Amino acid sequence: MNDLPVAVLDACVLYPAPIRDLLLNLADFDLFIPRWTDEIQKEWTRNLLANRPDLSETQLNRTIKAMDEAFPESSIQGYESLIDSLSLPDPNDRHVVAAAIYSKADVVVTANLADFPNSFINQFGIQIQHPDYFIANLIHRQPAKGVEAFKRQVSFLKNPPMTEGQILEIFSRIGLTAVSAKLSEMI
Repeated sequence: MNDLPVAVLDACVLYPAPIRDLLLNLADFDLFIPRWTDEIQKEWTRNLLANRPDLSETQLNRTIKAMDEAFPESSIQGYESLIDSLSLPDPNDRHVVAAAIYSKADVVVTANLADFPNSFINQFGIQIQHPDYFIANLIHRQPAKGVEAFKRQVSFLKNPPMTEGQILEIFSRIGLTAVSAKLSEMI
């Protein structure tokens, strides 16, 4: 039996490359099991393309393909029938909760905490966690693997290459302050 937490990754945590890369590296080091849907993938790529004209759909499709190949069990199918029965402040987020329920996820990782009220979500045995809390907790529980995943993320950055300190600074800037502080103590 696998005791790793199962986490549905909302589009808002896949959109920023530094968060997406860290989450996927942590998953690759067996700190958690990532889950997403085609709809989540389309949402973050659509929003990124709208805000980053320097990126192409082909580039982002390669990223999605690499994610699906690295984590072939992560794409959730068959959750759609649950969507209409759910009530959330933003109806466009119902698919995320439906996917979490269907996949028996432990947590939804999202920066949009207000869109997923615990008073509603908790009845399904699912937690809503900000990526800073979720990632810092993973690293706290398995520090050696957390540091190794972070160092691999840094080593993969080639264009432009970046130092660990530069990445930690980026983490702080984009809301991963606890993660940045924890990793700073450990490296």
